[in-house]
Amino acid sequence: MTTEERAAGTEEFDLGRLLAERGAERYELHARYLNHQLPRMLHTIGFDKVYERAEGAYFWDADGNDYLDMLAGFGVMALGRHHPVVRKALHDVLDAQLADLTRFDCQPLPGLLAERLLAHSPHLDRVFFGNSGTEAVETALKFARYATGRPRILYCDHAFHGLTTGSLSVNGEDGFRDGFAPLLPDTAVPLGDLDALARELKKNDVAALIVEPIQGKGVHEAPPGYLRAAQELLRAHKALLIVDEVQTGLGRTGDFYAYQHEEGVEPDLVCVAKALSGGYVPVGATLGKEWIFKKVYSSMDRVLVHSASFGSNAQAMAAGLAVLSVLENGEIVANARATGELLKSRLAALVDKYELLSDVRGRGLMIGIEFGRPKSLKLRGRWTMLQAARKGLFAQMVVVPLLQRHRILTQVSGDHLEVIKLIPPLVIGEREVDRFVEAFTEVMNDAHSGGGLMWDFGKTLVKQAVANR
Repeated sequence: MTTEERAAGTEEFDLGRLLAERGAERYELHARYLNHQLPRMLHTIGFDKVYERAEGAYFWDADGNDYLDMLAGFGVMALGRHHPVVRKALHDVLDAQLADLTRFDCQPLPGLLAERLLAHSPHLDRVFFGNSGTEAVETALKFARYATGRPRILYCDHAFHGLTTGSLSVNGEDGFRDGFAPLLPDTAVPLGDLDALARELKKNDVAALIVEPIQGKGVHEAPPGYLRAAQELLRAHKALLIVDEVQTGLGRTGDFYAYQHEEGVEPDLVCVAKALSGGYVPVGATLGKEWIFKKVYSSMDRVLVHSASFGSNAQAMAAGLAVLSVLENGEIVANARATGELLKSRLAALVDKYELLSDVRGRGLMIGIEFGRPKSLKLRGRWTMLQAARKGLFAQMVVVPLLQRHRILTQVSGDHLEVIKLIPPLVIGEREVDRFVEAFTEVMNDAHSGGGLMWDFGKTLVKQAVANR
Protein backbone atom coordinates (compact mmCIF):
# COMPACT_ATOMS: atom_id res chain seq x y z
CA MET A 1 0.00 0.00 0.00
CA THR A 2 1.42 3.38 -0.95
CA THR A 3 1.40 6.38 1.39
CA GLU A 4 -1.17 8.07 -0.85
CA GLU A 5 -3.44 5.01 -0.81
CA ARG A 6 -3.14 4.72 2.96
CA ALA A 7 -4.02 8.37 3.46
CA ALA A 8 -7.01 8.12 1.16
CA GLY A 9 -8.13 4.75 2.52
CA THR A 10 -8.67 3.56 -1.05
CA GLU A 11 -7.02 0.13 -0.93
CA GLU A 12 -9.49 -2.60 -0.07
CA PHE A 13 -8.67 -4.77 2.94
CA ASP A 14 -7.49 -8.16 1.71
CA LEU A 15 -7.67 -10.81 4.43
CA GLY A 16 -6.37 -13.57 2.19
CA ARG A 17 -3.27 -11.59 1.34
CA LEU A 18 -2.67 -10.69 4.98
CA LEU A 19 -2.80 -14.34 5.99
CA ALA A 20 -0.57 -15.36 3.11
CA GLU A 21 2.01 -12.74 4.10
CA ARG A 22 1.89 -13.07 7.88
CA GLY A 23 0.27 -16.44 8.65
CA ALA A 24 3.62 -18.15 9.18
CA GLU A 25 4.27 -15.80 12.11
CA ARG A 26 1.33 -17.19 14.10
CA TYR A 27 3.28 -18.60 17.05
CA GLU A 28 5.65 -15.62 17.26
CA LEU A 29 2.72 -13.16 17.17
CA HIS A 30 0.94 -15.03 19.95
CA ALA A 31 4.08 -15.17 22.10
CA ARG A 32 4.65 -11.44 21.66
CA TYR A 33 1.14 -10.02 21.97
CA LEU A 34 -1.14 -12.59 23.63
CA ASN A 35 -0.70 -15.29 26.28
CA HIS A 36 3.03 -16.02 26.03
CA GLN A 37 2.69 -19.29 27.96
CA LEU A 38 0.42 -20.90 25.36
CA PRO A 39 2.98 -21.21 22.53
CA ARG A 40 5.58 -22.22 25.11
CA MET A 41 3.33 -25.05 26.30
CA LEU A 42 2.49 -26.13 22.75
CA HIS A 43 6.17 -26.25 21.78
CA THR A 44 6.99 -28.29 24.91
CA ILE A 45 4.47 -31.05 24.24
CA GLY A 46 4.79 -31.02 20.47
CA PHE A 47 1.35 -29.58 19.79
CA ASP A 48 2.74 -26.64 17.79
CA LYS A 49 1.10 -27.77 14.56
CA VAL A 50 0.17 -25.53 11.66
CA TYR A 51 -3.31 -26.43 10.44
CA GLU A 52 -4.18 -24.94 7.06
CA ARG A 53 -7.86 -25.84 6.73
CA ALA A 54 -10.67 -27.78 8.39
CA GLU A 55 -13.95 -29.44 7.50
CA GLY A 56 -16.29 -31.66 9.48
CA ALA A 57 -14.30 -33.67 12.03
CA TYR A 58 -10.90 -33.14 10.36
CA PHE A 59 -8.01 -30.67 10.04
CA TRP A 60 -5.36 -30.71 7.30
CA ASP A 61 -1.80 -29.41 7.42
CA ALA A 62 0.17 -27.88 4.54
CA ASP A 63 1.38 -31.33 3.46
CA GLY A 64 -2.17 -32.63 3.11
CA ASN A 65 -2.08 -34.84 6.23
CA ASP A 66 -5.45 -35.19 7.93
CA TYR A 67 -5.98 -34.93 11.69
CA LEU A 68 -9.03 -36.36 13.45
CA ASP A 69 -10.60 -33.85 15.82
CA MET A 70 -11.83 -35.51 19.04
CA LEU A 71 -11.98 -32.17 20.86
CA ALA A 72 -14.39 -30.06 18.76
CA GLY A 73 -12.95 -26.81 20.09
CA PHE A 74 -13.92 -27.81 23.66
CA GLY A 75 -17.35 -28.78 22.35
CA VAL A 76 -18.04 -25.68 20.27
CA MET A 77 -17.82 -27.41 16.88
CA ALA A 78 -20.57 -29.93 17.59
CA LEU A 79 -21.68 -30.03 13.96
CA GLY A 80 -18.11 -30.16 12.72
CA ARG A 81 -16.26 -27.30 11.14
CA HIS A 82 -17.82 -25.23 8.36
CA HIS A 83 -21.19 -26.92 8.35
CA PRO A 84 -22.86 -25.85 5.08
CA VAL A 85 -26.27 -25.04 6.61
CA VAL A 86 -24.79 -22.73 9.25
CA ARG A 87 -22.37 -21.23 6.74
CA LYS A 88 -25.22 -20.39 4.35
CA ALA A 89 -27.29 -18.85 7.14
CA LEU A 90 -24.44 -16.49 8.00
CA HIS A 91 -23.98 -15.48 4.37
CA ASP A 92 -27.74 -14.88 4.12
CA VAL A 93 -27.93 -12.73 7.24
CA LEU A 94 -24.99 -10.59 6.12
CA ASP A 95 -26.53 -10.14 2.69
CA ALA A 96 -29.85 -9.14 4.28
CA GLN A 97 -28.25 -5.96 5.67
CA LEU A 98 -30.53 -5.99 8.71
CA ALA A 99 -30.80 -2.98 10.99
CA ASP A 100 -29.08 -4.94 13.73
CA LEU A 101 -28.34 -3.86 17.33
CA THR A 102 -30.21 -0.57 17.21
CA ARG A 103 -30.99 -1.34 20.88
CA PHE A 104 -34.36 0.40 20.56
CA ASP A 105 -36.38 -2.00 18.46
CA CYS A 106 -37.32 -5.69 18.50
CA GLN A 107 -35.72 -7.69 15.72
CA PRO A 108 -37.36 -10.99 14.69
CA LEU A 109 -34.38 -13.36 14.89
CA PRO A 110 -33.94 -13.34 18.72
CA GLY A 111 -37.60 -14.13 19.24
CA LEU A 112 -37.54 -16.88 16.65
CA LEU A 113 -34.44 -18.50 18.17
CA ALA A 114 -35.89 -18.24 21.69
CA GLU A 115 -39.09 -19.90 20.48
CA ARG A 116 -37.15 -22.79 18.92
CA LEU A 117 -34.94 -23.25 21.99
CA LEU A 118 -37.87 -23.25 24.41
CA ALA A 119 -39.65 -25.89 22.34
CA HIS A 120 -37.03 -28.35 23.63
CA SER A 121 -37.70 -27.46 27.28
CA PRO A 122 -41.43 -26.73 27.43
CA HIS A 123 -41.45 -26.08 31.18
CA LEU A 124 -39.35 -22.94 30.59
CA ASP A 125 -40.70 -19.69 29.21
CA ARG A 126 -38.09 -17.03 28.42
CA VAL A 127 -34.53 -16.58 27.18
CA PHE A 128 -31.72 -14.10 27.69
CA PHE A 129 -29.03 -14.10 24.99
CA GLY A 130 -25.43 -13.26 25.84
CA ASN A 131 -22.14 -14.11 24.20
CA SER A 132 -20.64 -17.12 25.97
CA GLY A 133 -21.17 -19.93 28.43
CA THR A 134 -19.74 -17.99 31.33
CA GLU A 135 -22.13 -15.11 30.55
CA ALA A 136 -25.03 -17.57 30.52
CA VAL A 137 -23.95 -18.72 33.99
CA GLU A 138 -23.48 -15.14 35.22
CA THR A 139 -27.04 -14.39 34.10
CA ALA A 140 -28.41 -17.42 35.92
CA LEU A 141 -26.57 -16.52 39.13
CA LYS A 142 -27.78 -12.92 39.04
CA PHE A 143 -31.36 -13.92 38.27
CA ALA A 144 -31.41 -16.58 40.98
CA ARG A 145 -30.09 -14.23 43.66
CA TYR A 146 -32.48 -11.45 42.68
CA ALA A 147 -35.53 -13.70 42.34
CA THR A 148 -35.01 -15.39 45.71
CA GLY A 149 -33.52 -12.46 47.61
CA ARG A 150 -30.78 -14.76 48.91
CA PRO A 151 -27.02 -14.41 48.47
CA ARG A 152 -25.51 -17.88 48.49
CA ILE A 153 -24.99 -20.26 45.56
CA LEU A 154 -24.24 -23.94 46.00
CA TYR A 155 -22.14 -25.81 43.45
CA CYS A 156 -20.48 -29.22 43.22
CA ASP A 157 -16.91 -30.24 43.91
CA HIS A 158 -14.81 -30.28 40.72
CA ALA A 159 -17.39 -28.24 38.81
CA PHE A 160 -16.51 -25.93 35.95
CA HIS A 161 -18.92 -23.13 35.06
CA GLY A 162 -16.66 -20.48 33.53
CA LEU A 163 -13.94 -18.04 34.50
CA THR A 164 -15.53 -14.62 34.96
CA THR A 165 -15.84 -13.56 38.59
CA GLY A 166 -19.37 -14.81 39.22
CA SER A 167 -18.94 -18.14 37.47
CA LEU A 168 -15.49 -18.47 39.04
CA SER A 169 -17.26 -18.36 42.41
CA VAL A 170 -18.91 -21.68 41.54
CA ASN A 171 -15.79 -23.25 40.06
CA GLY A 172 -14.68 -26.37 41.89
CA GLU A 173 -11.00 -26.18 40.94
CA ASP A 174 -8.73 -24.19 43.26
CA GLY A 175 -6.20 -23.63 40.50
CA PHE A 176 -8.66 -21.37 38.69
CA ARG A 177 -9.77 -19.54 41.84
CA ASP A 178 -6.39 -18.88 43.44
CA GLY A 179 -5.51 -15.20 43.58
CA PHE A 180 -8.89 -13.89 42.44
CA ALA A 181 -10.71 -13.64 45.79
CA PRO A 182 -12.96 -12.30 47.20
CA LEU A 183 -15.67 -14.04 45.19
CA LEU A 184 -19.43 -14.44 45.66
CA PRO A 185 -20.78 -16.21 48.76
CA ASP A 186 -20.68 -19.88 47.81
CA THR A 187 -20.38 -23.40 49.16
CA ALA A 188 -19.29 -26.59 47.41
CA VAL A 189 -21.12 -29.85 47.99
CA PRO A 190 -20.16 -33.28 46.63
CA LEU A 191 -21.93 -34.25 43.41
CA GLY A 192 -24.63 -36.75 44.37
CA ASP A 193 -24.57 -36.02 48.13
CA LEU A 194 -28.16 -35.16 49.04
CA ASP A 195 -27.41 -35.00 52.77
CA ALA A 196 -24.79 -32.30 52.23
CA LEU A 197 -27.24 -30.39 50.06
CA ALA A 198 -29.97 -30.64 52.71
CA ARG A 199 -27.63 -29.36 55.43
CA GLU A 200 -26.81 -26.24 53.45
CA LEU A 201 -30.43 -25.58 52.49
CA LYS A 202 -31.49 -25.60 56.14
CA LYS A 203 -29.52 -22.37 56.62
CA ASN A 204 -32.18 -20.61 54.51
CA ASP A 205 -29.73 -18.35 52.67
CA VAL A 206 -29.30 -20.40 49.50
CA ALA A 207 -30.52 -18.92 46.24
CA ALA A 208 -29.72 -21.90 44.02
CA LEU A 209 -27.72 -25.00 43.29
CA ILE A 210 -25.88 -24.97 39.97
CA VAL A 211 -24.93 -28.35 38.56
CA GLU A 212 -23.58 -29.97 35.39
CA PRO A 213 -25.48 -33.19 34.59
CA ILE A 214 -22.09 -34.54 33.53
CA GLN A 215 -19.09 -32.65 34.85
CA GLY A 216 -16.66 -31.58 32.17
CA LYS A 217 -13.69 -31.94 34.50
CA GLY A 218 -13.20 -35.69 34.79
CA VAL A 219 -16.47 -36.60 33.01
CA HIS A 220 -18.38 -37.51 36.16
CA GLU A 221 -22.12 -38.06 35.70
CA ALA A 222 -24.62 -37.12 38.38
CA PRO A 223 -25.84 -40.36 40.03
CA PRO A 224 -29.22 -41.69 38.82
CA GLY A 225 -32.06 -39.91 40.60
CA TYR A 226 -29.85 -37.14 42.01
CA LEU A 227 -31.13 -34.27 39.88
CA ARG A 228 -34.77 -35.11 40.61
CA ALA A 229 -34.15 -35.50 44.35
CA ALA A 230 -32.07 -32.31 44.48
CA GLN A 231 -34.85 -30.46 42.67
CA GLU A 232 -37.38 -31.56 45.29
CA LEU A 233 -35.10 -30.49 48.15
CA LEU A 234 -34.49 -27.11 46.55
CA ARG A 235 -38.17 -26.47 45.98
CA ALA A 236 -38.97 -27.39 49.56
CA HIS A 237 -36.54 -24.68 50.69
CA LYS A 238 -37.62 -22.14 48.04
CA ALA A 239 -34.29 -22.33 46.23
CA LEU A 240 -33.70 -22.78 42.51
CA LEU A 241 -32.10 -25.48 40.38
CA ILE A 242 -29.71 -24.17 37.70
CA VAL A 243 -28.53 -26.74 35.18
CA ASP A 244 -25.40 -25.90 33.21
CA GLU A 245 -25.76 -27.48 29.76
CA VAL A 246 -23.05 -25.37 28.14
CA GLN A 247 -21.06 -28.46 27.20
CA THR A 248 -23.62 -31.24 27.62
CA GLY A 249 -26.54 -29.60 25.80
CA LEU A 250 -27.70 -29.61 22.18
CA GLY A 251 -27.35 -33.32 21.57
CA ARG A 252 -23.91 -33.99 23.04
CA THR A 253 -25.08 -36.79 25.36
CA GLY A 254 -27.61 -38.39 22.99
CA ASP A 255 -30.59 -36.31 24.10
CA PHE A 256 -31.21 -32.63 23.44
CA TYR A 257 -30.28 -31.77 27.04
CA ALA A 258 -28.42 -34.07 29.41
CA TYR A 259 -30.86 -33.43 32.26
CA GLN A 260 -33.59 -34.97 30.10
CA HIS A 261 -32.09 -38.43 30.61
CA GLU A 262 -33.69 -38.32 34.06
CA GLU A 263 -37.49 -38.23 34.10
CA GLY A 264 -39.22 -35.41 35.94
CA VAL A 265 -36.30 -32.98 36.09
CA GLU A 266 -37.47 -29.44 35.29
CA PRO A 267 -34.75 -26.89 36.14
CA ASP A 268 -35.65 -23.30 36.94
CA LEU A 269 -32.78 -21.99 34.81
CA VAL A 270 -30.76 -23.67 32.05
CA CYS A 271 -27.50 -22.38 30.57
CA VAL A 272 -26.46 -23.18 26.99
CA ALA A 273 -23.70 -21.90 24.67
CA LYS A 274 -20.77 -23.54 22.81
CA ALA A 275 -22.53 -25.60 20.11
CA LEU A 276 -25.41 -23.12 19.72
CA SER A 277 -23.75 -21.17 16.89
CA GLY A 278 -21.99 -24.08 15.19
CA GLY A 279 -18.67 -22.62 16.24
CA TYR A 280 -18.96 -19.51 14.08
CA VAL A 281 -20.14 -16.72 16.38
CA PRO A 282 -19.91 -16.30 20.16
CA VAL A 283 -23.34 -16.88 21.70
CA GLY A 284 -24.82 -17.96 25.01
CA ALA A 285 -28.36 -18.32 26.31
CA THR A 286 -30.02 -18.53 29.70
CA LEU A 287 -33.46 -20.14 29.66
CA GLY A 288 -35.74 -19.61 32.63
CA LYS A 289 -39.19 -19.61 34.10
CA GLU A 290 -41.44 -16.66 33.49
CA TRP A 291 -41.78 -15.61 37.13
CA ILE A 292 -38.00 -15.26 37.44
CA PHE A 293 -37.72 -13.04 34.37
CA LYS A 294 -40.73 -10.98 35.42
CA LYS A 295 -39.19 -10.40 38.83
CA VAL A 296 -35.87 -9.25 37.35
CA TYR A 297 -37.51 -7.08 34.67
CA SER A 298 -40.24 -5.86 37.00
CA SER A 299 -40.79 -2.40 35.50
CA MET A 300 -39.88 -0.24 32.51
CA ASP A 301 -37.21 1.38 34.67
CA ARG A 302 -35.51 -2.03 34.88
CA VAL A 303 -35.72 -2.86 31.17
CA LEU A 304 -31.90 -2.78 30.81
CA VAL A 305 -31.01 -3.96 34.31
CA HIS A 306 -29.32 -6.98 32.71
CA SER A 307 -28.21 -6.68 29.10
CA ALA A 308 -25.29 -7.31 26.74
CA SER A 309 -24.07 -5.00 23.98
CA PHE A 310 -23.64 -7.81 21.46
CA GLY A 311 -26.37 -10.03 22.87
CA SER A 312 -28.99 -11.17 20.34
CA ASN A 313 -26.92 -9.96 17.38
CA ALA A 314 -28.18 -11.08 14.00
CA GLN A 315 -25.21 -13.29 13.10
CA ALA A 316 -25.43 -15.27 16.36
CA MET A 317 -29.19 -15.63 16.10
CA ALA A 318 -29.06 -16.78 12.48
CA ALA A 319 -26.34 -19.30 13.31
CA GLY A 320 -28.38 -20.57 16.26
CA LEU A 321 -31.47 -21.04 14.13
CA ALA A 322 -29.44 -22.94 11.54
CA VAL A 323 -27.90 -25.20 14.20
CA LEU A 324 -31.30 -26.04 15.66
CA SER A 325 -32.62 -26.73 12.17
CA VAL A 326 -29.83 -29.28 11.63
CA LEU A 327 -30.36 -30.86 15.05
CA GLU A 328 -34.11 -31.11 14.56
CA ASN A 329 -34.23 -32.25 10.95
CA GLY A 330 -31.25 -34.59 10.83
CA GLU A 331 -30.09 -37.62 12.73
CA ILE A 332 -27.35 -35.80 14.61
CA VAL A 333 -28.62 -36.46 18.14
CA ALA A 334 -29.41 -40.09 17.37
CA ASN A 335 -25.93 -40.45 15.86
CA ALA A 336 -24.35 -39.02 19.01
CA ARG A 337 -26.20 -41.62 21.06
CA ALA A 338 -25.38 -44.60 18.81
CA THR A 339 -21.81 -43.66 17.92
CA GLY A 340 -21.08 -42.70 21.51
CA GLU A 341 -22.27 -46.07 22.73
CA LEU A 342 -20.14 -47.83 20.13
CA LEU A 343 -17.04 -45.84 21.08
CA LYS A 344 -17.57 -46.27 24.80
CA SER A 345 -18.21 -50.00 24.57
CA ARG A 346 -15.11 -50.61 22.45
CA LEU A 347 -12.95 -48.62 24.85
CA ALA A 348 -14.50 -50.27 27.92
CA ALA A 349 -13.54 -53.65 26.46
CA LEU A 350 -9.88 -52.60 26.82
CA VAL A 351 -10.05 -51.98 30.59
CA ASP A 352 -9.34 -55.62 31.48
CA LYS A 353 -6.53 -55.77 28.92
CA TYR A 354 -4.45 -52.82 30.14
CA GLU A 355 -3.56 -52.37 33.79
CA LEU A 356 -2.90 -48.63 33.35
CA LEU A 357 -6.49 -48.18 32.14
CA SER A 358 -8.94 -48.00 35.05
CA ASP A 359 -12.29 -46.72 33.75
CA VAL A 360 -14.26 -45.60 30.71
CA ARG A 361 -17.39 -43.58 31.39
CA GLY A 362 -19.72 -40.94 29.98
CA ARG A 363 -22.82 -40.65 27.86
CA GLY A 364 -23.26 -40.06 24.16
CA LEU A 365 -20.22 -38.38 22.65
CA MET A 366 -18.87 -37.13 25.97
CA ILE A 367 -16.54 -39.87 27.18
CA GLY A 368 -13.87 -39.97 29.87
CA ILE A 369 -10.94 -42.40 29.80
CA GLU A 370 -9.31 -42.66 33.23
CA PHE A 371 -5.89 -44.10 33.98
CA GLY A 372 -4.83 -45.54 37.33
CA ARG A 373 -2.02 -47.11 39.31
CA PRO A 374 -0.82 -50.35 37.67
CA LYS A 375 -0.21 -53.61 39.52
CA SER A 376 3.07 -54.78 37.99
CA LEU A 377 6.19 -53.63 39.79
CA LYS A 378 7.97 -52.12 36.78
CA LEU A 379 5.00 -50.05 35.62
CA ARG A 380 4.13 -49.09 39.18
CA GLY A 381 7.57 -47.56 39.68
CA ARG A 382 7.23 -45.43 36.58
CA TRP A 383 3.69 -44.42 37.48
CA THR A 384 4.86 -43.37 40.97
CA MET A 385 7.62 -41.26 39.43
CA LEU A 386 5.10 -39.36 37.32
CA GLN A 387 2.67 -38.90 40.19
CA ALA A 388 5.41 -37.56 42.44
CA ALA A 389 6.26 -34.91 39.86
CA ARG A 390 2.70 -33.92 38.98
CA LYS A 391 -0.57 -35.78 38.80
CA GLY A 392 -1.92 -35.83 35.26
CA LEU A 393 1.36 -36.43 33.47
CA PHE A 394 0.47 -39.94 32.33
CA ALA A 395 -2.71 -38.72 30.62
CA GLN A 396 -0.58 -36.09 28.89
CA MET A 397 1.81 -38.86 27.84
CA VAL A 398 -1.12 -40.53 26.07
CA VAL A 399 -2.45 -37.36 24.44
CA VAL A 400 0.89 -36.49 22.84
CA PRO A 401 1.47 -39.70 20.81
CA LEU A 402 -2.17 -39.72 19.78
CA LEU A 403 -1.44 -36.44 18.01
CA GLN A 404 2.19 -36.96 17.01
CA ARG A 405 1.95 -40.52 15.71
CA HIS A 406 -1.71 -40.93 14.86
CA ARG A 407 -2.79 -37.37 14.07
CA ILE A 408 -5.69 -37.40 16.55
CA LEU A 409 -6.37 -34.32 18.69
CA THR A 410 -7.57 -34.98 22.26
CA GLN A 411 -7.28 -33.27 25.65
CA VAL A 412 -6.53 -34.04 29.25
CA SER A 413 -9.80 -33.50 31.09
CA GLY A 414 -8.51 -31.13 33.74
CA ASP A 415 -5.54 -30.00 35.76
CA HIS A 416 -3.98 -32.81 37.81
CA LEU A 417 -6.43 -35.36 36.37
CA GLU A 418 -5.42 -38.69 34.84
CA VAL A 419 -8.41 -38.52 32.50
CA ILE A 420 -8.68 -37.93 28.76
CA LYS A 421 -11.98 -36.43 27.62
CA LEU A 422 -13.42 -37.17 24.19
CA ILE A 423 -15.92 -34.59 22.94
CA PRO A 424 -15.72 -34.96 19.14
CA PRO A 425 -18.08 -33.40 16.61
CA LEU A 426 -21.43 -35.15 16.72
CA VAL A 427 -21.08 -36.06 13.04
CA ILE A 428 -18.37 -38.71 13.52
CA GLY A 429 -19.20 -42.30 12.68
CA GLU A 430 -17.82 -45.83 12.71
CA ARG A 431 -14.80 -44.89 10.60
CA GLU A 432 -13.65 -42.36 13.20
CA VAL A 433 -14.37 -44.79 16.03
CA ASP A 434 -12.18 -47.39 14.33
CA ARG A 435 -9.38 -44.90 13.82
CA PHE A 436 -9.41 -43.71 17.42
CA VAL A 437 -9.65 -47.16 19.03
CA GLU A 438 -6.86 -48.55 16.86
CA ALA A 439 -4.60 -45.59 17.67
CA PHE A 440 -5.43 -45.70 21.37
CA THR A 441 -4.70 -49.44 21.45
CA GLU A 442 -1.29 -48.86 19.89
CA VAL A 443 -0.51 -46.16 22.46
CA MET A 444 -1.56 -48.45 25.30
CA ASN A 445 0.60 -51.26 23.91
CA ASP A 446 3.57 -48.91 23.89
CA ALA A 447 2.87 -47.73 27.44
CA HIS A 448 2.72 -51.30 28.72
CA SER A 449 5.77 -52.53 26.81
CA GLY A 450 8.18 -51.40 29.49
CA GLY A 451 10.02 -49.02 27.16
CA GLY A 452 9.20 -46.95 24.15
CA LEU A 453 8.94 -43.32 23.27
CA MET A 454 6.09 -42.62 25.70
CA TRP A 455 8.20 -43.10 28.78
CA ASP A 456 11.07 -41.12 27.26
CA PHE A 457 8.64 -38.26 26.74
CA GLY A 458 7.43 -38.80 30.31
CA LYS A 459 10.90 -37.90 31.54
CA THR A 460 10.64 -34.60 29.65
CA LEU A 461 7.30 -33.88 31.30
CA VAL A 462 8.71 -34.69 34.73
CA LYS A 463 11.59 -32.25 34.21
CA GLN A 464 9.15 -29.58 33.04
CA ALA A 465 6.83 -30.17 36.02
CA VAL A 466 9.69 -29.97 38.52
CA ALA A 467 11.06 -26.81 36.88
CA ASN A 468 7.66 -25.08 37.15
CA ARG A 469 7.22 -25.76 40.85
